[in-house]
Amino acid sequence: MLVLSRKPGEAIFVGDSISIRVSEIRGNRVKLCIDAPPDVRVLRSEVAAQIETQDVPTGFVEFLPPPVAMAK
Repeated sequence: MLVLSRKPGEAIFVGDSISIRVSEIRGNRVKLCIDAPPDVRVLRSEVAAQIETQDVPTGFVEFLPPPVAMAK
């Protein structure tokens, strides 16, 4: 696992098509701006966990883009 430190306004790049920029840090919260192609699904961990266990509201999953394999 790669661990990076960034300040507000700084970014990291994943491959050629994904950028993640720190927009704001307030207390223990970090606001991120993620720019990725439409075919790359970006989910918060709690949403991904709900989808995995199918505890999402009926009809919600069908509107999500197909999953993208994440490297470990």
